Amino acid sequence: MGKFGLQFKATLENVTNVRPVGDDFRWYLKLKCGNCGEVSDKWQYITLMDSMPLKGGRGSASMVQKCKLCSRENSIDILRDTITPYNAEDSERFKTIVQFECRGLEPVDFQPQAGFAASGAETSTQFPEINLQEKDWTDYDEKASESVGIYEVTHQFIKC
Repeated sequence: MGKFGLQFKATLENVTNVRPVGDDFRWYLKLKCGNCGEVSDKWQYITLMDSMPLKGGRGSASMVQKCKLCSRENSIDILRDTITPYNAEDSERFKTIVQFECRGLEPVDFQPQAGFAASGAETSTQFPEINLQEKDWTDYDEKASESVGIYEVTHQFIKC
């Protein structure tokens, strides 16, 4: 059993508090089986809303799956209390924005998609529907009369 932190890094322009929104936010991951090393070829997503029972009545996880290659049952759970916004002062630095508890697998890739939100750095203007799939996002803050953006989105996983 291991914990992995997803570290997020981006250049923020006039925005702060970049965060996933809601229990239905989809974390798109590629996962590697810790037993045989098989990496999923498709993106899989997990959400806080998902809860599947673990074999043997040992609680639940966001996702339980059998490895296609070795048939081992693995699970991954989102640790709700570790979800943290990425703020203006974090710009251009890696920061852990969520942790996953993994049994038998490890996350190897992350694809940000829709479901992020941010606030204007000076104005608190809300930007509720941000899609980071293209690794860049731009908009305009009417209150501040300036452009806002999230650029050069990248990530890495660390063992916690």
